[in-house]
Amino acid sequence: MAETQYSFSILITTKNRLTDLAFTLNKIKYFLTEDSVECVVFDDGSTDGTYEYVKENFPKVKLHRNAISKGYIFCRNKMLNETKTDYAISLDDDAHFVTEKPLETIQKYFEENANCGLVALRIFWGLEEPVTVLTRENPNQVQGFVGCAHVWRMKAWRDIPHYPEWFVFYGEESFASYQLFKKNWEVHYLPEVLVNHRVNVKSRRNNSDYGIRLRRSLRSGWYLYFLFYPIILIPKKMGYSIWIQLKLKVFKGDFIALKAIILAIFDLVWAIPKIIRDSNRLSSQEYEAYHKIPNTKIYWQPEN
Repeated sequence: MAETQYSFSILITTKNRLTDLAFTLNKIKYFLTEDSVECVVFDDGSTDGTYEYVKENFPKVKLHRNAISKGYIFCRNKMLNETKTDYAISLDDDAHFVTEKPLETIQKYFEENANCGLVALRIFWGLEEPVTVLTRENPNQVQGFVGCAHVWRMKAWRDIPHYPEWFVFYGEESFASYQLFKKNWEVHYLPEVLVNHRVNVKSRRNNSDYGIRLRRSLRSGWYLYFLFYPIILIPKKMGYSIWIQLKLKVFKGDFIALKAIILAIFDLVWAIPKIIRDSNRLSSQEYEAYHKIPNTKIYWQPEN
């Protein structure tokens, strides 16, 4: 029997978040009845019964598993590198489509925009879906995309280096955005397709992993400076980044942030050999052109 030819792959990485994953899979299960869509779940070393649950309740889902966690970026790279469809939707285990029949809209947009290598979707961050889903925004080119919900034209993915696993978490999307720009691929924001990312952003400050998240966020931003920015700009960018963290957090008594800053600096020094190996620096002209592109659309809020 010939292998099924899919047009779309929905790729989900998860670890010990069975409740979130189950909610998401139930929200998107109608895709699994379509011959043109495959869904792949990568269980990165869960110990909460994720693998068994998916295998029993969603037999059409293609399931991968790491017995021992190898990291979020490892899983994303493996799934994308093994994808044979034209388009791959990267979806977090705590995100789902609000827009009905989004795939037709996405495919049509790619077909009408040959230079678009990646589509960034409109994302509402909140535990519940927004009361209104209407927007007056129009599609446009943007600098980058958010990891929780975006769509790759697989031809573009295969044209750039894969995500840097040494980033661990945070920053890999910006890494890919710079690489796409260097290869003359564009990232486009498509507000017609809305995704609900079921996260309470305000509560993250009080989470036990606040310091770890801040450390990883800071160092990934600094990695990107050294990988892609013209060298003459790096000292000013670094100095400003550290000053803002001190001004807005440390000087107001946030000593968890101070620890995160110090550790992120050590991480940056430790990563110098990898930075030298993987750098793909923008020229001054490329830097100026890139920063004339509208900023990444991260959060969407209803207008009313």
